[in-house]
Amino acid sequence: MLLSFNSGVSALEQFQQELDVISNNIANVNTVGFKSAQVSFADTLSETLGTNSAGSEQVGTGVTTSGIANDFTAGSLSATGVQSDLAINGNGFFVVKDPSSGNTFVTQDGEFTVDPNGYLVTTNGMRVQGYTDAGLTTQGDVQINNTGAPNNDTSVVQGYTIGIDGKVSVLLADGTSFTRGQILLQNFTDPQQLVKVGDNLYSGQSLAGELSAPGAPNANGLGAVQSGYLEMSNVDLASQLTSLITTQRAYEANSKVVTTSDNILQTLINLKQG
Repeated sequence: MLLSFNSGVSALEQFQQELDVISNNIANVNTVGFKSAQVSFADTLSETLGTNSAGSEQVGTGVTTSGIANDFTAGSLSATGVQSDLAINGNGFFVVKDPSSGNTFVTQDGEFTVDPNGYLVTTNGMRVQGYTDAGLTTQGDVQINNTGAPNNDTSVVQGYTIGIDGKVSVLLADGTSFTRGQILLQNFTDPQQLVKVGDNLYSGQSLAGELSAPGAPNANGLGAVQSGYLEMSNVDLASQLTSLITTQRAYEANSKVVTTSDNILQTLINLKQG
C-alpha cells in the first residue's frame, strides 16, 4: 500500500512541475522571441516482488521528470516598421555582449534600438555583435555612425538600412552611402544545451556546440535577417490550454490515489488498535 502512496506523491510532484512549465509558456505568449518548453516523464525503478513462469513480478514506484526541452521552432514574424527591429527568417541566434562584464549571450529577440553612442543594443543594453568595419574583417560591437566613410567624410548620419545578409549600410547627410559593418549570427549543433538566463537571453554556447564562428546571415545554413520585423513567441495557446486541462485532471486523479492510500493505511491502523 505504501507503493501506491509513493506513486501518487511522485505524480503530484511531477505534474506540479508540468503545471509550472505550462503556466510559464502561457505567461510568455506575447514575449518576443520566446521559445516554449515541454516536460517529458519517465517511470521510476520498479520493485520486483518475485518471479513466475511468465517472468518477473514488478510493481512501479511512480514517475519522474526525464527532461524539460525547449521548442526552438520559429515563431511568426510580425511587421513593426521599425528599422532596428530584426527577425531571423531561418536558423541562427543573434550574439550580444554585456558591455560592463564582457560576457556574451545569444538571443532570438531582435527588438533592438540604437543608443546615443550609435551602438545597436537590446532593450537591456546588450550590444549586438558583428563586423565593425567596412572591410568586414574586425568583429565587435556593431555601431551605426560615420566611422569608415569614404574620404573620411564626417557628415552626420541621416539614415541606415540592414540587409537580409546583415550588412549595415549608412546614409550620410551629404548623400554618401557606405557599408558600416555586418550583423553576424551563431548556430548550434544542440540548442537544447543553451541555458535561459532571463531577458530572452541564453548562455552555455560552448555546451550547445557552436557551429564554427558567427557567420553572415542568409548563407551557410543561417537564416536571413528581416529588418522591420520581430519574431513572436512560438507558444501555441490552444495547445497549452489543452495541456493545462489534461495536467489538472491528472493531478486530481493522483491526489485521489494519495487520499485513498491514506484512508486504507488509517483503516489498518484502526484494526490494530481495535
